[in-house]
Amino acid sequence: MSTRTRIPSIFRPRKAIDQSVLTQRRAPIQKIDRRNVLRSAISLGALSLLTGCDVSEEDTVQKVLRTVSAWNDRVQATLFRPNHLAPTYDVSQVVKPPRFNAYYDIEDVKPVDGATWSLELTGRVANKQSWTLQHIYALPEQEIIIKHICVEGWDYIGQWSGPNLRDFLQRVGADLTARYVYFICNDDYTESIDMATALHPQTILATKYAGEPLADPFGFPMRLRTSTKLGYKNAKWVKAIEVSNDFRETFWSKQGFNWFAGI
Repeated sequence: MSTRTRIPSIFRPRKAIDQSVLTQRRAPIQKIDRRNVLRSAISLGALSLLTGCDVSEEDTVQKVLRTVSAWNDRVQATLFRPNHLAPTYDVSQVVKPPRFNAYYDIEDVKPVDGATWSLELTGRVANKQSWTLQHIYALPEQEIIIKHICVEGWDYIGQWSGPNLRDFLQRVGADLTARYVYFICNDDYTESIDMATALHPQTILATKYAGEPLADPFGFPMRLRTSTKLGYKNAKWVKAIEVSNDFRETFWSKQGFNWFAGI
């Protein structure tokens, strides 16, 4: 039996790596804010090489970063498959309760009164009558068991149920040729998705988790739940939906995060 001679990789260092360098640099690396790293997307050194801009000029750097982010949005939108389904999982894999995530601590959550809550509809919608929680609960429900993927690197499998968003938009006479669906939340959080994502078969207005009504920390009484976007796109504590052709910056896009945020 012949054996193949192993050819050393041309990328492997010929000498052992000096481990003292890692020790010296560990503290500065740990101080790097992970959100700033994600927001930057590409290094300032790469920016200076690609654009010739002075990295000390913050406005210039931000302009380039936003141009790159907008280009990423267009590429992701082009690659998006409107009927391609994300993987689903068994009920035995569901994490209970779901993991809390927001731009503030769980102690700062402001409970919503379900008895007085109503969903407001604006923009390119024929029937703008508001919806009470009981009216929402009376709609047919769709259940999906999908993975929630956070931009910070963690994930979990969740079991969500509620009205299918496409069905709801059709029910209220929304213009399905419009470009965006905006969500305004009880905590003043704002988010939006492209219409193709809104019409995806696995995009729902979740009112329940693991068969039970959503609890306050997780978006009661209703939150967006889509299988095709990163976690921060799934707005919680939704109180208004707007259908529009006009793009407006949202909570995280104003801070430099990618708007399309597809997975």
